[in-house]
Amino acid sequence: MPLTEKELLQRDAKRNIGDELLQAIRDVKAGAYGAVHQVELTEAAAARSKTGLSQPQFAELLGVSVRTLQEWEQGRRTPSGAARSLLHIAAARPDVFREVLQSRTA
Repeated sequence: MPLTEKELLQRDAKRNIGDELLQAIRDVKAGAYGAVHQVELTEAAAARSKTGLSQPQFAELLGVSVRTLQEWEQGRRTPSGAARSLLHIAAARPDVFREVLQSRTA
C-alpha cells in the first residue's frame, strides 16, 4: 500500500540524506550493492542505436509514430512486414539511414 503524501513528508523529515549517501558510497566501495541486471536490446533499439539517430528521426524514416517505435524498443510490440525489413537494413547498413535523413534535410 503506497504511503500518503503526509506519511512521506513525516518519513523524509527524519532522514539524513548526507549520512545515507555516505553509507551508500561505503557500501559500493565494499562491493555491497544491489543486483546488476543486463537488459537485452530489442531489434528496434539495436538498429536505431547503430544509426545514431534520435527516436523522432528514426521513426520518421520508418514511417511510424514515435510512440510505435518506443513500443518496439521496449518490447511491448513487435514490428512486422516492411518495418521488420527496414530494421534489418538499418542494423546492417546504418550509414544508409543517415544518408537518407541528410538528403531529406538538405
